[in-house]
Amino acid sequence: MIIKDFGEKSQKILKGSTITVFGCGGLGCPTATYLAASGVGKINLIDFQKPEISNLNRQVMHFEKDLGIKDKSISLKEKLAQLNSSIEIESFSLQIDEKNIDMFKESDVLVDCLDNFHTRYLLNEFSLRERIPLVHAAVEAYYGQITTIIPGKTPCIKCLFPNIPDKKKISPIIGPTCGVVGSIEAMEVIKVLTGVGEILSGKLLIVDLKYMEVETINFKRKNDCPVCSEYFS
Repeated sequence: MIIKDFGEKSQKILKGSTITVFGCGGLGCPTATYLAASGVGKINLIDFQKPEISNLNRQVMHFEKDLGIKDKSISLKEKLAQLNSSIEIESFSLQIDEKNIDMFKESDVLVDCLDNFHTRYLLNEFSLRERIPLVHAAVEAYYGQITTIIPGKTPCIKCLFPNIPDKKKISPIIGPTCGVVGSIEAMEVIKVLTGVGEILSGKLLIVDLKYMEVETINFKRKNDCPVCSEYFS
């Protein structure tokens, strides 16, 4: 609150906000942790999978005692509740589909910490239909990317990725990549909620941690986008 352009006003906005984090793995752990620590009033956590031993290099809020026992959404909720007991945290052991995604209409920001494009496209369409801002991030190996979708004002995920990329059997990630990209994603959510600073609207931030290079690419809305054009002319 002592940051001049943030202050008590922005802190109160965070306290009164609801965000929904889709995916509680490598990105979801750091992103949700910093949002909980920042005082976001309500955080919904969605993930139906259970942590495995190979996850622990990057999914740092799941511990050995959680392996194969608790869904990631529940495991992460338990840790965040110990971090900040003054906020509300809900866990949902769901595989998101067209029917149950409507449960999260009251969100102020949707947070994409997913690892597959099928659900990501579904989340993108939900964001546009309900006019809820969406912060997207993805990671692989040493690399990460982040952008923010503001429905009706910016390009959408489908504009950026018209076709589902070929799914790899294994997507290796070195742990700190998730920490860096997840922290940036959390900061982007905070900026969307408070209006402080400049968000990555119409911009894709790409980080290469192997060579410590950062690049921002501008991209535009596609006039023939099958998703955008359905909701916005």
